[in-house]
This record gives sequence, structure tokens and C-alpha cells, in this order.
Amino acid sequence: MRVKSIIIFLFALFKVIDAQNFNDLFFGDDFSLDIATWNIEWFPKNDETTVEYVIDIINSLELDIIAIQELNDTIMFIEMLDYLESYSGYYESSWFAGLAYIYRTDRVEINDVYEIYTTAPYWNAFPRSPMILDFNFAGENYFIINNHLKCCGDGFLDLNDENDEEFRRFTAMNLLKDYIDNNLNEEKVFVVGDLNDEISELHSNNVFQEILNDSNNYWFADLPIAQGSSSGWSFPNWPSHLDHILVTNELFNGFDNISVQTIKIDEFLDGGWSEYDQNISDHRPVAIKIPSSFMQAFDINNDGYVNEEDLIDMLLLIFGEDENHISGDLNFDTQLNIFDIIILCDSL
Repeated sequence: MRVKSIIIFLFALFKVIDAQNFNDLFFGDDFSLDIATWNIEWFPKNDETTVEYVIDIINSLELDIIAIQELNDTIMFIEMLDYLESYSGYYESSWFAGLAYIYRTDRVEINDVYEIYTTAPYWNAFPRSPMILDFNFAGENYFIINNHLKCCGDGFLDLNDENDEEFRRFTAMNLLKDYIDNNLNEEKVFVVGDLNDEISELHSNNVFQEILNDSNNYWFADLPIAQGSSSGWSFPNWPSHLDHILVTNELFNGFDNISVQTIKIDEFLDGGWSEYDQNISDHRPVAIKIPSSFMQAFDINNDGYVNEEDLIDMLLLIFGEDENHISGDLNFDTQLNIFDIIILCDSL
């Protein structure tokens, strides 16, 4: 069976599907931490065809970390990772729940992966135990909590019914907040996943209201997407926006430079949403880009981008002989000179 699977994989990798055109699909870069949450709908939705699409998509997006929900076939997941040369992965191990991570091995250093709220008293709130990824990136420590909360419901939050789907999600979100407040209070934390509810609902039925009320410590980075046009939502079949990225206040600094978007992979397919839904997933990924301190050092003109304009500004600094100007000293030798130009040119 494994030989047959490998043959199918090789065939899928080398055959050309005219409908795919991912040449212009991109998100990640070398100067930012790029994270996505993606409900991949019981991967692989359409067997080897799905695997081929996902390989191409991941390679094109160049994300640092992808938090996956609805991993169904772990064997095919592992085999897929073999064809993603820059990536490795981890899936839930103590009992199957469909949660997983894919990460860049050359940029992400994994410290630990573990689950929380795994015991019976929490199964009502968490049908899939949250999975925490503790990792280092560009010399800084971060945590991601990957989730897939209970689906469905009637849209009304009933605080007196423990089996009410909205109440189960409400309880889950408050438990996640409690865990962060008590265990990760001073850490840089992302809470991501298919949270199966709207963050822009009215207060009385909003399962995220306790977190939204604590705006000094928590921020839904994708709130503008949820409040925007339905064309940008992550779950077009309803349509609704169910896939979220929550960050803690340790990540608030420089949030004006943070970008979040729903990645509309379907727009890069000739068959559009129908082709995407048939072969990949019924959810779009939602991704966040956070400029790293490494990028900020290279962003000489502080416009949020690293490009030729920064090279021009560095030349102006050097020939202007501004000895007191710290910006541009990329090799940290307290001088601005040709060696800093060489480093910047290499990055471009």
C-alpha cells in the first residue's frame, strides 16, 4: 500500500493541472513572522488531488507556521510533509482531534507542543483539546493556542443550558482566557482556529464578549475582516467569518504595522470557489503578518517595507556623514559604511 501511495504522490506532483495558477499567490516574507489558521476540512478532502493543491499552496504562501484544523488522514499528512522541503509538522497525539501544525524548520525553533483542558470535566467546552505551540522566532519566544470549537447552534447564547452550543463556545473562550491570564500572562500569545462563531455579533449573544471587554489585554486582529464585506470572510458557504486570530497585549506594540487577511486562494483558480471547495476546503485560511525586529532594523526609512528606498536612504545617511544616526548599522559595529550596504543588498 505504501508503494502504491508513493507512486500516486509522484504522479500528482509532476502532472500539470491547468486550473492551478499560484504564481501570484503569496503572503510570507523574510522580514516578518507569518502565521495562518486553516480549517482544511478533513484533510485530504479529495485524496491525492488535495495533497497536490496543498503542497503548491504552502510553498507559494511561504508562511512560517500554519495551525491546522480537521486533519483526518495522519499518514497522508506525514507523507505530504516529505514533499515540503522547508517544513515539518506535528499533529495531536494523545487522542485524535484533527489539530496540527506545519512550520518552517529554518525559521522556527520548537520548544514544546502540548495540550490543555484534556480531562473529562472540560470535554463539553472542548470537544478537541486546545494545542499549544511554544516556539522561538528571530530570538523571541511566542505561544500559539490552536483550537476547533464546537460547531452549530441557533445564534442565541443561553447561559442556563450547558448543552447550548453557544454556551459551550462561551465557556471555552473564557477558559482559554483564564489559562492565559494565569499561565502565560507576560507572554506573546496567539489564540487561533476555527472558533465557529462570529466576533461581531450583538453583546447579548456574543460568545467572545468577555474577551472583547478586556481590550487592554486582548485584541482580535481579524475584527476588521469580520466587520467588513462578506467577500472577505473565511467561510463563504454560509457566508460567515468563523476563523479568528486573537493576540495578547504583549503583541500590541507596533500593531499599526501588523497585517491580517483572509487568503482567497479560490481567486487564483480557474474554477474559483467551486474548484477550491471541491478539492481543498470549505474554509479559507486567515493569516497574520508581524514585522520582526530583524525587519525593523532593515527598514531604514521606517515605512513598513524593506526595498530599494531603504538602500537610497542608507546611502544618504552614509554620505551625509551623520555619525549620531544609529539606523542603518546592520552589522552593529557603530559605523555606517559599505559593509552595511552589502548586508542590505543581500536582503533585497
